[in-house]
Amino acid sequence: MSILQYNGGAVIAMAGKNCVGICSDLRLGQQAQTVAMDFEKVFPINDKLYIGLTGLASDVLSVNHLLNFRCNLYKLRENREIKPEAFSAMLSSLLYEKRFGPWFTEPVVAGLTDEGKPFLSGMDLIGAPVFANDFVVSGTCTSNLHGMCESLYRPDMSPDELFEVLSQSLLAAVDRDALSGWGAVVHIITPEGVTTRKLKCRQD
Repeated sequence: MSILQYNGGAVIAMAGKNCVGICSDLRLGQQAQTVAMDFEKVFPINDKLYIGLTGLASDVLSVNHLLNFRCNLYKLRENREIKPEAFSAMLSSLLYEKRFGPWFTEPVVAGLTDEGKPFLSGMDLIGAPVFANDFVVSGTCTSNLHGMCESLYRPDMSPDELFEVLSQSLLAAVDRDALSGWGAVVHIITPEGVTTRKLKCRQD
């Protein structure tokens, strides 16, 4: 088993029309043993920018704390919130710094640009980025997530449609993966604000 799969987890970020969504499951495990059912893997950076972190749970928390520290420094120095494009570049650099003893986490960045357009990016554990216009997935069941997202994704979805597609994609994918699931949380980011909903799913 890869160290990235040790604690389990699944994250999807998806673009809509002037909105973006990001969701994760809630399971924290030790291989096949479930330890907790309230371990969120999606963290807010600011009102229009969220990050999803899958991989080793200790590194998920460490990278999140480090990113908060870096973003607070940026805010003090620049007197403004960090933009998704700059945040993605900063995260990529942060991961590449540690390439010889990497953080065992694969991040997904979702946010809205100043023009209100969706911004999505994903990275591997040494910070090699991929930018997408539709969706980005990460976690232990990426093939399931890719299949579901490709089936259900449509361009220019409204926030409500985006919530429905994200929810159905995540739930259908984690139901077929033993290392993720046990509930989910979905964040929909719009220019007006963020809507967060928790989902119940199979507890097995």
